Amino acid sequence: MTVTVTETVTEQPAEPEAPASRPEVSAPRRTRRVLWAVARWTAAVVVCGGVGAGTAMGITALDRNEVPGLATENDGRWEYPALRLPALPADRPRPFTEGNDGEIHYADVRELLLPAPAGATPDPKLTGGFVSTDTYLSLYAKESRDDLRKSLADSTLRHIAACGWTTPDGTRTSIHLLRFSSVAYAESFKDLALEADGADGPKALPDGVDGVVPETFADDIEVPETSAYTFREKKPYGPDQVRWAYVQAGDTLALITQTREGEALAVPFQQTVTLQNQLLG
Repeated sequence: MTVTVTETVTEQPAEPEAPASRPEVSAPRRTRRVLWAVARWTAAVVVCGGVGAGTAMGITALDRNEVPGLATENDGRWEYPALRLPALPADRPRPFTEGNDGEIHYADVRELLLPAPAGATPDPKLTGGFVSTDTYLSLYAKESRDDLRKSLADSTLRHIAACGWTTPDGTRTSIHLLRFSSVAYAESFKDLALEADGADGPKALPDGVDGVVPETFADDIEVPETSAYTFREKKPYGPDQVRWAYVQAGDTLALITQTREGEALAVPFQQTVTLQNQLLG
């Protein structure tokens, strides 16, 4: 603030005042005010900077299982709830930690299913519980079911847990988690499901799918110690397109499928597969 010094002018001459008496008083006052304003702005900047740094540290300090699958505006992702790994029985390790050479998921496999995103309508037949082998095999074309059924019967399959939903854009999603007694049995069934049919991809295709195109995800969304195999239905196809993926994670094999009229969109598919993969890894 500028301090203005005014003088009163009279008709009668007067003795001059002591030189620079008022400026000597106003200069320090002005200096103090300027310094005080600078100090306040400096304090505000420091506080704001501290708040920003604290928020950044809080976000970057979150474990992977604590990061929510939030939607990003206009990029097509769905809004998933915050993801947390289920509690383990006492003295049981995670599947890919030291002391768990068998890569076993000791958590209830039903609690490892990805929850539905915001606004989705749950599938009344796939509610997050256990399902039968026949229910799982109904996903495949009829000519593939016998071989897959025999493989499951010969393996030590423990459970199949499944959930499903439909989002407002019409995308139908299903997730099946097959938990075996060992990594070897899980990999054996995965190899059969992915057995190549010449250059046209796996022989075991989803029901109603005739052609397949393999897909790849970006390296920065891969989950350590797991493997993902992703596909989409090749043109020409009928009124719906199918995308599907297998996730091999130790003793558990996941099958994620998405079907949508016109085209099954890539962004929510990759998001769904990645988040389910994180829960298994």
